[in-house]
Amino acid sequence: MSNARKLADNLPSVGQLGVGRNMLINGDMSVAQREVTSYAVGDAEAYKNVDRWKVFAANTAGRATLQQSTDAPSGFTNSLKFSCTTADTSIAAAEEFRLTQHIEAGSCARTMTGTSDAKQITLSFYAKADSTKTYVAQILNNKHSGYIHNNRTFTVTSSWQRFEMTFQADTTADSKMDGTLTDAGFSLSFWLHAGSNYTSATLASDWATGTTNRAAGTQSFFSSTNNRFYLTGCQLEVGPQSTPFEHEPYETTLRKCQRYFQYLVHTGLGIGSAHAANAWNYQPLSHAVYMRATPTVTYTVSNEGTWGGAATAKGLSARNEHWTQIYHKASGANLDLYLGSPLNLTLDSEL
Repeated sequence: MSNARKLADNLPSVGQLGVGRNMLINGDMSVAQREVTSYAVGDAEAYKNVDRWKVFAANTAGRATLQQSTDAPSGFTNSLKFSCTTADTSIAAAEEFRLTQHIEAGSCARTMTGTSDAKQITLSFYAKADSTKTYVAQILNNKHSGYIHNNRTFTVTSSWQRFEMTFQADTTADSKMDGTLTDAGFSLSFWLHAGSNYTSATLASDWATGTTNRAAGTQSFFSSTNNRFYLTGCQLEVGPQSTPFEHEPYETTLRKCQRYFQYLVHTGLGIGSAHAANAWNYQPLSHAVYMRATPTVTYTVSNEGTWGGAATAKGLSARNEHWTQIYHKASGANLDLYLGSPLNLTLDSEL
């Protein structure tokens, strides 16, 4: 066989090389809107620091900090970093510690999962640790009634490595992705610590249901306070092989992240007048981008008050995916409500 023929056979398909092939968002860990450089990760589940990556920590005495780090492999600027701050060497059955990204079903529809045309999917990422550890990467299908999953082990060392793993096509009808839905399709998890509830059976290396087969082989991140774990360059794509990480401009990644979470600052926001007793005044505030769903709104303001009277009710509420409503109700005529500098607004529609 000629060298040209060998090269052609090994090249990814045109579709696989297309823009937007990565189903994950913020895989290079470049966006961290929550503006806290380090979070203490405790016994909870939450989006903590780097956008789109959710921490699950349950039933464990182990503790860690999470931060956006500048320690990264060649070609990357950032990574996500866990640092163990409290060890847990007595692992109870229900303990778990993992990092997860939920992917909208509409973005997963390209895999044709649940049909006779289902495609393989390939995960690639870069990772390292301060000490050699084996962990588990898991793809879970939230659309399957039994939460079907597929898993691979990987072993990190003190040097950056690129890992690649391909998962079988799933033609099970119950697994079909609906491209019109905005709920979770696939979820990618990195298991860093797990009790026997998740490790007591043989690891599911093909699509399977069950719990005890989800994280078998996972070693404990919480074995020592010397442990560190770094992750970046995460890409999940259609096809039997990986392609180079799809770098995109920061502003492109930011806008994708803002579909799920936005942090907005406004200065000296006056919201108008109510000119009769018990009259309501409403003012719209547009979101930076159209969000996945109607968000939960929280806000803080350093100076909030009224001119010309009192307000019997005031606040902010999200009306839909596109805008938030600022409102107040006058106790008397000619009431102006103002929100002083600055108004810090968070909008959350995470999966």
